[in-house]
Amino acid sequence: MEVINPFKLCSGLKFLGYFMIVLVFAIVAVSYDAVVVLTWGPKLLVGGFDSFLAFSIIILFHVLLLLLSWSYFMVLLEDPGSVPENWTLASEAENMEAGSSSLPEQAPMDLDGAGRRPTTYCRRCQNGKPPRCHHCSVCQRCVLKMDHHCIWVVNCVGARNYKFFLLFLLYTFLETTMDTLVLLPSFIKFFDEAKSHTGSSPANLVILFLAFVLNLAFALSLLCFVVMHASLLMSNTTSVEVHEKRRASQWKYDLGKKKNFEQVFGTKAALWLFPLFSKEDLEKIPALRGLEFPIRSDMEA
Repeated sequence: MEVINPFKLCSGLKFLGYFMIVLVFAIVAVSYDAVVVLTWGPKLLVGGFDSFLAFSIIILFHVLLLLLSWSYFMVLLEDPGSVPENWTLASEAENMEAGSSSLPEQAPMDLDGAGRRPTTYCRRCQNGKPPRCHHCSVCQRCVLKMDHHCIWVVNCVGARNYKFFLLFLLYTFLETTMDTLVLLPSFIKFFDEAKSHTGSSPANLVILFLAFVLNLAFALSLLCFVVMHASLLMSNTTSVEVHEKRRASQWKYDLGKKKNFEQVFGTKAALWLFPLFSKEDLEKIPALRGLEFPIRSDMEA
């Protein structure tokens, strides 16, 4: 009798993810129609302060939409980090030894007492697992510094795209919050016009109502995620490591807020708000590559 692997059933969530991508574009389209086309676009021709306010809102809307879309496609398309084929302790130790002379001084790496990297073995991937690596049952592979599998982007969030995911969260929260605020007067006006059957067409009223409710719901829910991931970022913890961190008296990857932040966003402040990394950071910050992670100096083996 053939044994069914229940984890393979999780791969069906990928199809749900494709639907979520379509949903994201639909929400953006409804919001664009409500904010730019129906509400604030016509006010550009009024003149005076109303035109200036409308122009400012439309510019801010497009800037946030650009940054949101850029971050979204980066987290969607960027590989979160895969374990090299046939990765073993020996090969990793050789790579570290060969590259040690080019790396700057930083906190000690997560090594065992013999100077080698401790690892586990993934029975499903038939490969070694570097520190902080976890197997994703949806993607059916091990992901470096895995945080979670996100159905909104049909991809895992890991070492190499976590920054992009955080920026996507931030810009989506800012965009939906702004949309909620600028649509609030139209939402209040909606009830008067719906009752008197005057003003905008029924289709426009539905779009305004739907856009306001969707943006409000997303803004409130995203606020929770932004706060949660900000806390994880500042303590250098992933979502799957939360329980492990609670059991430890001191979290060995917590290097202080500044260094924790740089482990994800890099050291180039000019690039912090963009889904990009400098070549220098990719070369000098091992955590961005997902195989090596500095640990606290007071917890060195």
